[in-house]
Amino acid sequence: MRSLVLPLIALTSVVAFALTPPAKLKVLIVDGQNNHQWANTTPVLRNVLESAGCFTVEVSTSPAKGAPAEAWKDWNPNFSDYAAVVSNYNGESWPENVRKNLEQYVSNGGGFVSVHAANNSFSDWDEYNKMIAVGGWGGRNEKSGPWLYVKNGKLYRDPVAGNGGAHGPQHEFVVEMQNSDHPITRGLPKQWLHCKDELYSRLRGPAENVEILSASKSDLTAELEPNLMVINYGKGRVFHTTLGHADYSMLDRGFYETLQRGTEWVATGDCIATAEVPADFPTAEKTSVVTLEGYPKQVPPAPKKAK
Repeated sequence: MRSLVLPLIALTSVVAFALTPPAKLKVLIVDGQNNHQWANTTPVLRNVLESAGCFTVEVSTSPAKGAPAEAWKDWNPNFSDYAAVVSNYNGESWPENVRKNLEQYVSNGGGFVSVHAANNSFSDWDEYNKMIAVGGWGGRNEKSGPWLYVKNGKLYRDPVAGNGGAHGPQHEFVVEMQNSDHPITRGLPKQWLHCKDELYSRLRGPAENVEILSASKSDLTAELEPNLMVINYGKGRVFHTTLGHADYSMLDRGFYETLQRGTEWVATGDCIATAEVPADFPTAEKTSVVTLEGYPKQVPPAPKKAK
């Protein structure tokens, strides 16, 4: 009898282990300042991640713009507690110790995600600009690095003089895959129509260790401007999305799926839990809006009348 009991116990243990769901990945969203309405968009970002079922999310809100130095002394997120850090921040410089902590966290293997205007931040922080590869505004110009875009299937690093960062009126636009073999984009349509958003162009920076996963044709530059990128920084991985100007821009199934995948990828190096392509993923002709109670709170600007 004993000879039968031991194998049964072992088998039960194996089955129990197999049925135990994997631990969820801890993610930190950083906000608190932004020329965009972060108080409206952070809850959407939280829903994007939590709805994937593989993340637990916490939020660290920085002191407000103009806050006294004492307030900043009390703000020091422990990035190393998390598998990934998602930035919804665009504002005043962080204290030196917080900067160094982020640099060390990512270079040692932590995951970082830059969402939309987070790439406007910290134009004078060299290591941050290496993390995100390219950014816009904040005084960026040709001294900040080349303008990064895609032309005829090739990545261009254009040293032409000019300011970094531009966009026209918000509109729907087609996102075109540039690499469908990467875990973040694998299985997604070659083209999909994104909800009304700002189409960033003329982004500049070090543009090192970067791969463009998708891009969209800009009316301003007539070039394919990057909107989904991955960057290696030390041992860490960075996912940079230029999409997500407002809550209505984020309530796009394509935004949901790519941010979920991008966050899993920076945390683990693959997209396993987020690999399934949703049935309602947008097509090249039709957007797909995610339903979230109470949202959108923001209203898209009315189209400008022709003069």
